[in-house]
Amino acid sequence: MGNLVAIVGRPNVGKSTLFNRLTESRTAIVSEVAGTTRDRQYGHVIWGGREFSLVDTGGWVVNSEDIFEDEINKQVEIAIEEADVILFLVDIMNGVTDLDDQVARILRKSGKEVIVVANKADNYDQHAYAAEFYSLGLGDPFIISSANGSGTGDLLDEICSRFKNDKNDDLEDLPKFAIVGRPNAGKSSLLNAFIGEERHIVTDIAGTTRDSIYTKYDKFGFAFYLVDTAGIRKKNKVNEDIEYYSVLRSIRSIENSDVCILMIDATRGIEAQDMNIFQLIEKNRKGLVVCVNKWDIMADKSKESVKCMEDAIRERFAPFRDFPIIFASAVTKQRIYKVIETACQVYENRKRVVKTSELNEYMLDCISAYPPPNNKGKFVKIKYVTQLKATTTVSDDKSHEEIINVPQVPSFAFFCNLPQWVKEPYRRYLENKIREKWNFSGTPINIFMREK
Repeated sequence: MGNLVAIVGRPNVGKSTLFNRLTESRTAIVSEVAGTTRDRQYGHVIWGGREFSLVDTGGWVVNSEDIFEDEINKQVEIAIEEADVILFLVDIMNGVTDLDDQVARILRKSGKEVIVVANKADNYDQHAYAAEFYSLGLGDPFIISSANGSGTGDLLDEICSRFKNDKNDDLEDLPKFAIVGRPNAGKSSLLNAFIGEERHIVTDIAGTTRDSIYTKYDKFGFAFYLVDTAGIRKKNKVNEDIEYYSVLRSIRSIENSDVCILMIDATRGIEAQDMNIFQLIEKNRKGLVVCVNKWDIMADKSKESVKCMEDAIRERFAPFRDFPIIFASAVTKQRIYKVIETACQVYENRKRVVKTSELNEYMLDCISAYPPPNNKGKFVKIKYVTQLKATTTVSDDKSHEEIINVPQVPSFAFFCNLPQWVKEPYRRYLENKIREKWNFSGTPINIFMREK
């Protein structure tokens, strides 16, 4: 976990098709028209017990009359700067072009792990053409067809082999908090409020292979790490797309954290970028504390205004609604230590273990009062429930549960006769009943249906 792979290359070499193939999704739009991909796509790939994030970028073009090309090129530059491994996609049928040479020149200077991927080799007769790509000076080309999947397994093996060891044995067993949010939401101000005083006991510890930094905070009875936030990690000077850069940084921070403190600007409310970052938190199954910053400058601080803002946030983040919201000011330090206390509580909630006897006594009554809907005259009968010892998560596709190891995600297994007929609304009912009885505020819950 925690590695970032970027797909780069000139337009129309199949970057989006490869993205969809590796993420097993249809997220990226695929078209024969060059330059279709303008916005970036983010996805997760699981292979051989390893998980990494994949970024699809727009095609690299120079001297184009298209007004979007400059912005696409900036985004490619940022992806190159941020990624651990770069997939340089080329078209085996077209050979080496001038644009390929320009991209290769940039990649050679980057010093990053680069894998040349010769795409569109739909049959073995075309493999011989790949020899031309040795001229790029970036090592052996991997020959694939993203359209039919040929060679992608070997490519994934190679990607995973390029990842360095993610573990850091120097880190203590302490909560890891990430302060995330869109630009100018107050992340740096909150960070400075935490660690800006000299009497704070703060230690920077170089973290994973991506040079993440864990800053240890030890004061007022709190002990935790702040993970790879903007004020800690020094940005390289780059002419950057701010929105894109903030999402890449958020991927970094979120994947290495236990709990995310999502900063929202009270003066602007919920915006699209806030939703993008929340979706990253949700996809990575991390704990969540929402901090509405700049509350000190709001004209209306009444209870009605607070409730209106809370309702708006929970409505946008639905169906996940059980998370704490704190109205604070990083500048005046109003309630900032409440943010820390709440984040620590969410971390404890993620580790909460419910006794099986208590779980069955309560949940079986709830199920009896509101049983699962019947399907074609057949009834689902849930007989037993237990909390799983091994923490797990599940893929986005609820029809296909894919279990992977993720730290501290409360997971519950319900044993029944027809698990495939228990649909998402009833899963949410079960989750809500668990949350009503036990404090899992701020943390996601996994509900698994298993055949008895």
